[in-house]
Amino acid sequence: MAQEVKKVLIADDEPDILEIISYNLQLHGYKVTTAKDGEQAIKMAYEIHPDLIILDIMMPKKNGIEVCKYLRAQTDFQDTIIVFLTALNDELSHVKGLEFGADDFITKPISPKVMVSKVDSFFRRINKQESSKAIELGELRIEPEEYVVYFKEQPINLAKKEFELLSYLASKPGRVFLRNEILNKIWGNEVIVGDRTIDVHIRKIRQKLGIDCITTVKGVGYKFEL
Repeated sequence: MAQEVKKVLIADDEPDILEIISYNLQLHGYKVTTAKDGEQAIKMAYEIHPDLIILDIMMPKKNGIEVCKYLRAQTDFQDTIIVFLTALNDELSHVKGLEFGADDFITKPISPKVMVSKVDSFFRRINKQESSKAIELGELRIEPEEYVVYFKEQPINLAKKEFELLSYLASKPGRVFLRNEILNKIWGNEVIVGDRTIDVHIRKIRQKLGIDCITTVKGVGYKFEL
């Protein structure tokens, strides 16, 4: 599968902190978007669907905890990594943040080297979990480590891209994946492909499984429904 550029959203009302974090993460290959307050953070989260959100706790309009609580209540952000920036001795905020769904904390003052190392470790941890976890939906089972799909306990022979596409859509049943999301995730910059490429692969998946488990949302994308 093509290497995907990870998207990071940083929300902080201090321009210097935004600049430092953005600069260092971009140097290490991350695509970074910034927000200066909580309301803008929510808006940008919907626009770019980041893989990781870094939230300062003390922000105007909506603080970091309010933003985290709101996003965690939305289906699209339940699996997004959310990390707080917080003062070292702010124990109460640590507890509240974890209660409302934060994955971790990064303490101020910020060391650029530590920041990059932390972000790298978050993605390594998530990638390890995703790569080894089987997806079981009814009578369908997807084994990422084996690269095998089973339906009614019978192995189904899928081509590499068909397997990756099915795994990607089935990872979040019911969610509509945009065409551009699918193209970037499955094909990346390997080759130039178009919308028809997705259609052809999905048709083959349906035929091989013998079930219509992928729904086309006209003009938007696709979603997995079993």
